[in-house]
This record gives sequence, structure tokens and C-alpha cells, in this order.
Amino acid sequence: MRIPFSRLTLLAAASALSLSAAQADDPVVVSSKIDTEGSVLGQLILQRLESGGIAVQDRLQLGGTSIVREALLTGEVDLYPEYTGNGAFFFDMTDSDVWHDAEAAYRAVRDRDAENGLVWLTPASANNTWAMSVRGDLAREHGLTTLEDLAAYLEQGGEFKFAASAEFVESEQALPAFQEAYGFALSQDQLLVLSGGNTASTMRAAAQQTSGVNAAMTYGTDGGLNALDLVVLEDTLGVQPVYQPAPVVRAEVLEAYPEIDSLLGPLFEALDLATLQRLNGDVAVNGLDPRRVAADFLDGLGD
Repeated sequence: MRIPFSRLTLLAAASALSLSAAQADDPVVVSSKIDTEGSVLGQLILQRLESGGIAVQDRLQLGGTSIVREALLTGEVDLYPEYTGNGAFFFDMTDSDVWHDAEAAYRAVRDRDAENGLVWLTPASANNTWAMSVRGDLAREHGLTTLEDLAAYLEQGGEFKFAASAEFVESEQALPAFQEAYGFALSQDQLLVLSGGNTASTMRAAAQQTSGVNAAMTYGTDGGLNALDLVVLEDTLGVQPVYQPAPVVRAEVLEAYPEIDSLLGPLFEALDLATLQRLNGDVAVNGLDPRRVAADFLDGLGD
């Protein structure tokens, strides 16, 4: 799951540029954020590089976005998985429409971070952004795969009750934005607002049909989606910013180890939405060690 990010003060960028060039015999310090997805992505990167003959140092699950980002800028760590959409906060561009288009968002954050001596490598196609998800039985019975499908279903009077946090319901960027773009409006009777609700509680409400709930606020790659048989409805109009995970590496480290790009490219290309949901679910729901989850996936991925 994506950890909320508060605005960063990038005072450390200058010191990052003054660091001496990495040596090819230095281990690559791999880090990640502290959440479930951070543990999975971090292990995938760590093990992939190690199997490619690159010495690595494990600094996984270092902290939240601000901590790991600053560690990268100062050279405390060399590489970690970040989300393209967080560029909106890194560069004070939250009002820009660029973050609603996957390719444009990637180019924007890649080009701007190049000035900080950072290189964004191939992103995954998975999008870990705010989403509206429905129970699998509802999706299958009525052919619901997109938010446009949902709008048509609601217009026909379909039964619908949505569990969400107060933030999701009230924030102009969340439910109101979805309703305006897709032309539907949920009544109070169609909402179950959970005080302080997170995606774990909203998904559980849908899975257990609490108070008739059959849909929930989620993130796109939440680990519980598959286990609870919930289907993310595709945001075909691009209402939400795109949060694609991608490895970000210090330029001098990539220069010392150019094979990092070719090792991680195929790996992240293989991380589509369903795959990342499954890997996260193996850890968050099934209780498996992220080391084993990553190792099993890489075994199946091959060279």
C-alpha cells in the first residue's frame, strides 16, 4: 500500500551531488519503504541484483517516503522503489494534470530528478492509486470492469453500497472527482463512512457485506483484493494520479553498475496490477515472508 506523503524540503540535493563517484566494487545499498509493498519490491530488487552478480547491502523498509527519499538524495542509500505520482509532491506540482497520464508522469519525474543526480528506471504497469473496487460476484454478474460500467449499472438502478473513509468521501480529489467525471452520484444511503477508515477496514466491510456493503475504497495494488475477491474498477478517464512503482537509482551508481538497468527492466515490466496484488497478498494476507515471495517470483521469471 502506498504511504501518504507530505511535502519534502529537498535541502539534501546539493550534498548528494558532491559525493564521490561510486566504485564498481562497492556494494549497492538497496532500500525501500516500510509498508508491505515496500518489503516485496525491495526484496525483488535486492535478490535480482544479487543474482546478477552485484554485491548488495540490505537497508530495506527504512521508513516512510520522506526518510527514504532523503537517504537517496544524501547518498546514504543507492536505490529504492518509488512511485511516479509522488513527483507531484517532490517538485511542488500537485496542481498539474501531468500526473494523470502514466507516460507523462514518468517523463516528468524522470526529467526533473535527473537534475538531482537520480535516474528513474523502467516502471511497473501496476498503478497503486486510490480506486473503487466491487465484490467479485457483483462484477461477474453485471460485467463490471470499469468505472464507466459502474456508472451505467447505477443509472439502471443497480444495488450498490460503498464503504470508504471520510477523507475519500469528502476530498475533492477522491469520490467527488470520480462522480463528476463518470456522471453518477451516491446518496447517503449508498455510503458507509468509516471514521478513520483505511483500506483494510473498507475491504473487510465489502467482503463481509457489512450493512449491505458490496464495494469499497481501495488502493490499486492492495494485498487483500484477491484474497477477498474484490475487483478494482479501471479508471478509464484517468481521474486519479498515476502511482506506478519504479526503481530510482543514483546516477553515479548506475554508471558504476550499468547492468542494473537490464536486470531490473524485465522484472518491473512483469509487475502488472494482478501480479503485484498477488505478491502483496501473499505477505499481507497469507503471512508469507517477503524474501520467499520474491524468491519464488524471480524463480518463475527466469533470466
